[in-house]
Amino acid sequence: MRAEKAGRSSTSLETARNLAVEALGFLAADQARLERFLAVTGLGPHNLRRAAADPGFLVSVLDYLAADERLLVAFAAETDRKPEDVMRACEAVRGPPPESST
Repeated sequence: MRAEKAGRSSTSLETARNLAVEALGFLAADQARLERFLAVTGLGPHNLRRAAADPGFLVSVLDYLAADERLLVAFAAETDRKPEDVMRACEAVRGPPPESST
């Protein structure tokens, strides 16, 4: 049972990463969307590719999308998904919260 759960988690993580890459493509497809994303993240065209290689970057892409409901709904509509799919992908890429030591 435990191995089965791990298999589902890794598939979920892979799906979430693919969705994050697709979300980045969605942002990049529109100059205004991309410029806002770059301004918020502090990235520029010169270091975007390098940042994209960092696993944490995918979290930031999905978080950015999830933080703007209008943008989230537009992405979901354009990719024939539900906004909840993006939210689940955020959780999968971010991983479980750290354990509390209180």
